[in-house]
Amino acid sequence: MLALPAARTSRRLHRQPAHALIWSLFVAAPPTPQYRVGTASWTDPTLLKAHFYPPEAKSAEARLRFYAGHFDTVEVDSTYYALPNERNATLWVERTPDGFRFNIKAFALLTQHQADTRALPQAVKELIPKRVLQTARIGHPSPEVLDLCFEMFGSALRPLRRADKLGCILFQFPPWFTARPANEEYIDYCGEHMGGDRLAIEFRHASWFADRLQRTIDFMADRHLALVCSDAPDAPSIPKPPLTATTDIAYVRFHGHNREAWFQRTTTAAERFKYLYSDHELREEAHKLRELRGASTTYVVFNNCYGDYGVRNAATMKQLLA
Repeated sequence: MLALPAARTSRRLHRQPAHALIWSLFVAAPPTPQYRVGTASWTDPTLLKAHFYPPEAKSAEARLRFYAGHFDTVEVDSTYYALPNERNATLWVERTPDGFRFNIKAFALLTQHQADTRALPQAVKELIPKRVLQTARIGHPSPEVLDLCFEMFGSALRPLRRADKLGCILFQFPPWFTARPANEEYIDYCGEHMGGDRLAIEFRHASWFADRLQRTIDFMADRHLALVCSDAPDAPSIPKPPLTATTDIAYVRFHGHNREAWFQRTTTAAERFKYLYSDHELREEAHKLRELRGASTTYVVFNNCYGDYGVRNAATMKQLLA
């Protein structure tokens, strides 16, 4: 990741909410950052087979409590595959200590991916033509379906908001989500539907960073959105976002450097990110993170979710940033 200074926030301040304006006024004197280090998911099947959880941690409750005893944040990826429900969010609150933060990955249809038709709630299915319901996956939802998905997604997170345990909503857009005005408008649409929630945006197309890098940074800063800074394999089609803070929250995801697996769509998610960072690599990344300016909170999420690779690297990074 290329380190850049904090994003400029002086442009179009009239469009920013009050808390964004206050942040921009004090960005010249950055506070001591808080680093929240964790992993993407705590229930990956390969992790359950590793040696992270003790033998007695056999239930979902025991595993989350054990995880939360080691880390103060986690990225929930199950919400990408199916819309969350308020009951699960309530259990997450009950099973974690005060101060814990959940970063929630946006449901597939909200980020213009396809979704498993069978996983859709009945209320959503009632708005979809029968011929479409007969297909295994659905994409390009109608405005009515999309609005209902946003409403159900947002309402399910109310227990996390009430308990002050909601970190960011992660919108990971697909590689075909290119830098163009229509997609900028869609990001605004997402922000409107998520109300006052903090959004982190991950782009998977290089056009957002090629010849319009500063425009992308300004776009994100103007809207008080966190640009996801990702560490990923080196390939022409994989974007290289700069390590920069576009708001008072920085969001960094470590995907590993398994270039071959990245492009093998037949592999599982865990196999795609099968990469264990060396201590030397982690020390270099920790140095970059400490040099980052402009963010009061930096989320550091390890998405190399094969076996115990993610938790091992997260534990090391937590010590390096302590």
